[in-house]
Amino acid sequence: MLTINNLTYRIQGRPLFEDASLVLPDGAKAGFVGKNGTGKTTLFHLIQGHISADSGSTEVNKKARIGAVAQEAPAGEETVLEVVLAADKERTALLAEAETATDPHRIGEIHMRLADIDAHSAEARASSILKGLGFEQDRQNAPTRQLSGGWRMRVALAAVLFSQPDLLLLDEPTNYLDLEGTLWLEKYLATYPYTVFLISHDRDLLNKAVNSIVHLEHRKLTFYKGNYDTFEETRRMQMELNNKSREKTLDQIAHLQKFVDRFKAKATKAKQAQARVKMIEKLKPPEAMFDEHAAPFQFQQPKVDLPTPMITLDKVSTGYGDTVILKNITQRIDPDARIALIGVNGNGKSTFAKLLAGDIPVLDGQLKINKKLDIAHFAQHQMDKLKPEQTPLEHVTALMPLDNEAKRRSRLAQMGLTTSRMDTKAKNLSGGERARLLMGLITFSGPSMMILDEPTNHLDIDSRDALVYALNDYQGAVLIISHDRHLIEATCDTLWIAENGTIRELDEDLDSYQRSITSNKEGKSGGGSGVNDRKQSRQEAAARRAELAPLKKKITDAENKMKRLRTEIDKIEAQLADPKVYDGPPDKLIALGKDKARFSTDLEALEESWLEFSAELEDAERA
Repeated sequence: MLTINNLTYRIQGRPLFEDASLVLPDGAKAGFVGKNGTGKTTLFHLIQGHISADSGSTEVNKKARIGAVAQEAPAGEETVLEVVLAADKERTALLAEAETATDPHRIGEIHMRLADIDAHSAEARASSILKGLGFEQDRQNAPTRQLSGGWRMRVALAAVLFSQPDLLLLDEPTNYLDLEGTLWLEKYLATYPYTVFLISHDRDLLNKAVNSIVHLEHRKLTFYKGNYDTFEETRRMQMELNNKSREKTLDQIAHLQKFVDRFKAKATKAKQAQARVKMIEKLKPPEAMFDEHAAPFQFQQPKVDLPTPMITLDKVSTGYGDTVILKNITQRIDPDARIALIGVNGNGKSTFAKLLAGDIPVLDGQLKINKKLDIAHFAQHQMDKLKPEQTPLEHVTALMPLDNEAKRRSRLAQMGLTTSRMDTKAKNLSGGERARLLMGLITFSGPSMMILDEPTNHLDIDSRDALVYALNDYQGAVLIISHDRHLIEATCDTLWIAENGTIRELDEDLDSYQRSITSNKEGKSGGGSGVNDRKQSRQEAAARRAELAPLKKKITDAENKMKRLRTEIDKIEAQLADPKVYDGPPDKLIALGKDKARFSTDLEALEESWLEFSAELEDAERA
């Protein structure tokens, strides 16, 4: 379907591709991965002919139609459904011609072609796609001008899916979808009848919707069969084999060089030494392969220990002006909370985040927030708080006026910004770099709670992993709104859902919720059995939790004991680090040594038990 030959392309003198080649087979569903800023979106522009390569070529099969999400989402008087139907240009043109055609022979050809392209079912197909992306019937018949930017982008996505191009190019399509829409898209792409080339940093989407991976690294393109997990494992094995071969070749070169160094001056060995010099010249060790790991995130730990609960909501209502969006919310948030807030877009998730952050008022009920609670709120609209003409260093200087430049740059490095980007204006930073800067700024003072609204939209896979590690190291409360299941499962232990105008705790795990979404949608189209399926899913999830509860308690108990032992060991080490202890009675020094040895032994045993329990739980959850 797609052939790329020796492609070279530079932007402002910086090479993005150098003699890159790729063959994408007809019917392939390929995920396109690589670090942010390496040129993935640029390659899509090259494929579509929007820009020209410096050398080489990109070729698509003749007569194949290329489809991509429109850059400008529709915002006119046309209804959502009309915009999507218009994306099938052939059908639209045939219907228009049928209105004016007078030649009986041509009229017959038009209707035959309309039958061939299944035009009679077009409206039902378009409506089904829109429903999968979250548009109920009333919204499908509403003008697109009434939609927000995110919902208009969904219309653009629905339009390109409906047109069914032979080569479908999708660039981070889940960035404007909620979890429910992402799950639908995943299933849709897995059964799409033509070729898909998908830029995404969503591990679950890349594991379930594609059957191959194209990796962009060091300005080259490499094709791998299998999903993302298979790609990671294959690449890891390739790296190990490559690096072992490199070490073996370097050892051989070193051995030959020793002979040359030893005998090159001896006339009787000169020829042999010269022969080995030629052998060394022929031996070319492969270049070392290594992962380009993303810079870590590092959040400041909470400065204040707060009592439980630190936030309580009692029958709270909130909204904008006189419009109530959420009502009857009764919840609590503790200092160690790890909450994922899920639900269909438009049901009030971001509204709830703004309520907790103090951006909108309580309209009814009672909201109690500890006076000492400092909340860091990250959302896409918060990006506007960055000053476009200022560099990251200037942003940090305002918060560290008395510190020297070295300390300011050190703090920026903790945010994951490289030295060169510290002096780049915010408007010229990538989306991922701006997200890093904003997260670093809002957590600068060590907040006791973080609210993250779609924090991964501009982050590549390695940066998402770095965010997971940082959140798990952070000791405050976390509330995350995200369609990224990997992020939710790796950092959260409680699910809340926004639906039916309120926020409630979800009595099922994420897998059960995903199954209930699918069964509920199928139930609605097939007679309403979805309600029963969802109820059964909840019951199964509750039974599952009850079954695993004793094992989870063992893990929690072990973690608490390990924490106490580490605290005791730290206290002993602090005493042993004090020179005065060595001037005192030797009995005290001996007792400290014995206590440390005993605590260390106990800690080691607990760690072994914790690993066994954790592995057992992982196996049970997989079963």
